[in-house]
Amino acid sequence: MSTYVPIVGLFALAAAFALFSVTAAPYVGPRRYNRAKIDAYECGIEPVDQPLTGGRFPVKYYLTAMLFIVFDIEIVFLYPWAVHNEALGVFGLVAMVVFIGTVFIAFAYEWRRGGLEWD
Repeated sequence: MSTYVPIVGLFALAAAFALFSVTAAPYVGPRRYNRAKIDAYECGIEPVDQPLTGGRFPVKYYLTAMLFIVFDIEIVFLYPWAVHNEALGVFGLVAMVVFIGTVFIAFAYEWRRGGLEWD
């Protein structure tokens, strides 16, 4: 049980800091209210009359996001495999070849759709 004391102490310290910060903020923070601070936050853009759906995003935006996700997931799975490559043996090699093959299919789709062409 004594090995968990530092972890419990760290959680208690974090909880105490969070409670103190939330409790002290109204008393310590500035109280200079104006119309801009009281208004609803709209990301700095003045609200205008437009449809609820807003404007349309170009397809390149989604293709770039998809490309990022594909390669991000690839790195997340390739790094642990590279670290424990010897322990996994032939099964790990076959599993990673199948995984890289599916990632390559997504990459080829992205390439065919024009996700790598920048205007």
